[in-house]
Amino acid sequence: MKQNGGVMSFAGSTALVTGASKGIGAAYARELASRGADVVLVARSADTLERLAEELRSAHGVRVEVIAADLSDRDGPCQVDDELRRRGIEVDLLVNNAGAGSIGPFFERPFDAQLANVDLNITGLVTLTHRLGARMRERGGGGIINLSSTAAFQPLAYQAVYAATKAFVLSFSEALAEELAGTGVRVMAAHPGAVATGFLDGTTAKISHAADSPATIAARTLDDFARGRHASYPGSWFYRVQTWAGRVLPRRRAAALGAVLNRKLGFDHVSDVEPAR
Repeated sequence: MKQNGGVMSFAGSTALVTGASKGIGAAYARELASRGADVVLVARSADTLERLAEELRSAHGVRVEVIAADLSDRDGPCQVDDELRRRGIEVDLLVNNAGAGSIGPFFERPFDAQLANVDLNITGLVTLTHRLGARMRERGGGGIINLSSTAAFQPLAYQAVYAATKAFVLSFSEALAEELAGTGVRVMAAHPGAVATGFLDGTTAKISHAADSPATIAARTLDDFARGRHASYPGSWFYRVQTWAGRVLPRRRAAALGAVLNRKLGFDHVSDVEPAR
């Protein structure tokens, strides 16, 4: 990645995007390819990734590689790194986008799914960051974008595990950015609010009507990274305003406020939806 008038250019770089098969991940891949970056697509569904890869190659003429892996599996990130080495691919920009979250009361939702969310949102992200980031540091250049959330800034009842994992991503990213200062490797966390994706598919919960589009989130995130920012709030302005409650209110008050808002959204009585036959 090269500087052009104080703004970083993605042209000619290689970016790896996790969770690239749909939603924000697919939007990041499309946006990076449109800016001239070669892209490595990572997600569980090889077929879906191959279709996206063909789209990007045809539309932008960039190199697109596909690696199918389950990043909620402890071996998944290592398999991705091993495949990168086998293909001789050096990653200039790591976009840790893959994530999942359970909505509803903690003790009433499937536990295994919530534990898998922790493995994906935290363990997968940290493992890929450690493996790829170490080589960036050795080369003296690179970038890491970790997708956090406005949920990171306060405890959220009925999203207890999800918000906690995003709080981890926020803290981890800020600490790592300081450790890597002066090495040529930059770390930025992105904090969108509600985004119109399939995040709540399969449940009775509904996404906010004010949700931002994945394309908007991807473009604004990359713009912020290109300008050298350490944090990105790529969603609508009121989502950033919401993060101030967790900064200025006592923690118990912020948690109580978050519970009220999530009850208004119906997150306190979420159930799974039977798939259509």
